[in-house]
Amino acid sequence: MGQPVREYLLTLCVTAAVTYLLTGPVRKFAIAVGAMPEIRARDVHREPTPRLGGIAMFGGLCAGLLVADHLDGLNGVFSQSNEPRALLSGAALIWLIGVLDDKFEIDALIKLGGQMIAAGVMVMQGLTILWLPIPGIGSVSLTSWQGTLLTVALVVITINAVNFVDGLDGLAAGMVCIASAAFFMYAYRLWYGYGIEAAAPATLFAAILMGMCLGFLPHNMHPARIFMGDSGSMLIGLVLAAGAISITGQVDPDAMKLNFGGTRDATHAMLPVFIPLLMPLTIIAIPMADLVLAIVRRTWNGQSPFAADRGHLHHRLLEIGHSHSRAVLIMYFWSALIAFGAVAYSVHSASMWIVLLIVALSAVGLVLLLLPRFAPRTPRWAERFVPPRYRRTRTEPETVHSIAPEEDDEVRGERAPVVAGVSGVNGATAIGPRSRFPDRRKTGASR
Repeated sequence: MGQPVREYLLTLCVTAAVTYLLTGPVRKFAIAVGAMPEIRARDVHREPTPRLGGIAMFGGLCAGLLVADHLDGLNGVFSQSNEPRALLSGAALIWLIGVLDDKFEIDALIKLGGQMIAAGVMVMQGLTILWLPIPGIGSVSLTSWQGTLLTVALVVITINAVNFVDGLDGLAAGMVCIASAAFFMYAYRLWYGYGIEAAAPATLFAAILMGMCLGFLPHNMHPARIFMGDSGSMLIGLVLAAGAISITGQVDPDAMKLNFGGTRDATHAMLPVFIPLLMPLTIIAIPMADLVLAIVRRTWNGQSPFAADRGHLHHRLLEIGHSHSRAVLIMYFWSALIAFGAVAYSVHSASMWIVLLIVALSAVGLVLLLLPRFAPRTPRWAERFVPPRYRRTRTEPETVHSIAPEEDDEVRGERAPVVAGVSGVNGATAIGPRSRFPDRRKTGASR
């Protein structure tokens, strides 16, 4: 198929453009149909914000697949594999369930069943895990029910991990965009660098997913004008899981041994994604950790694992003093460090510099976590390119200068009030009972 760099770039740009252009009309549509619930106790935004942003993201997905099907460098993916059609079928089903949930509040168990059905639809069309590359043993073929069970579990876990982390403006879209960028680099290296054609669908999925997130982010950054809702968070989670399943469960490890020159080289190359269950852990490690902690926390407190609260990682960052924007950037940093660190280690697994660099950047991330009130200042020549709070000289009226630093963040809307958690359907994008309390400690809400 040649080297379709320009085709991938065109597909990404078309997906991003369609998503961006559709988001404005979708916002008006969401307001018109009443998909703009009031503020919930666990929410961090201060004004009712329309949802259903997933409608625009699904339009971008369809546009990306349509354009790729008509490009000479990418149409072979559709003729040689049924995986793009399987992805579109599963995505359409999960998107429809998300739209209904954003508007009418579907029960959590019904939504979980819909996720499993969407995964089963993809399995029926060939997007499934066929074998597991086990270190020291080799390729272990899976029976049909084993592959189906593992595929459905991976899809459901990834969807809910992305859904759980969708609690701040631009957080889920940005983290998934970072993860898909790292995933694209790895998948493209397998496909074009080593001639493994089975990695082509996963490379296409990653490019389209980047376009979906990039097109939606300008509307979703703080302060967000629209939320993606469950229709968007579950959609991008399913696309990310489909790419992981495609490249891990479809790529033959024996073929990689031939291309990489031996079993040891192939093992090193596949190290970050050697086991299918390890793929979402390395690519979306932060959302997955948040999901596990949420389940443990809610179960320990005698609550349902689907009961919403304010104990997520991004909520904790706000509680210790970080502003809304800084909490999102810190989550971006950790996601990029883990995702790109895994990719770099797969390329040069024998290099100690990679490990040392990851350790050094991790130390920087810990410092950022422990200094919530540290406000870096930019050089004077770059002040025009950064927000006013990072400039050495303020340009606001003198009345603002008299406000204390802590109050200044409140005036700018950077810090949301700490309020009590309530039980709801799902993560921050679900529609549930609305209530508001002035302080979670006063109401006796558990952490």
